[in-house]
Amino acid sequence: MVAQITHGIKVSVITRLLEDQSNPDLNYFLFAYIIKIENNSEFTVQLLRRKWYIFDSNGDRREVEGEGVVGQQPVIPPGEFYEYESACDLSSEMGSMHGTYLMIREIDKKTFDIKIPRFELIVPRRLN
Repeated sequence: MVAQITHGIKVSVITRLLEDQSNPDLNYFLFAYIIKIENNSEFTVQLLRRKWYIFDSNGDRREVEGEGVVGQQPVIPPGEFYEYESACDLSSEMGSMHGTYLMIREIDKKTFDIKIPRFELIVPRRLN
């Protein structure tokens, strides 16, 4: 697990290979990632947008951005958390992701970015 705190918001990430949905013969590797966003600040916040930077060890680079996460724009009160699972496909056995979430404070409508820490997407057998 990797984690990073920005403006009192902690973002933690856990990853795993979805072996049953991957096809190494076709250079297709699907990874799931679970993200937990903990609000340790004193303000209620809402996640508005996401921006991802995805790197594949074969040299491919992608940027993905859009509203919310998994179709939601969650509101997270102080001391609470929001957790979701999503997936990313690669055409090689290794890669990484990192990015930002655009958040807004409910009290004064101030927007700010939260960093999503860089995390590795690696087929487990590559670690041996």
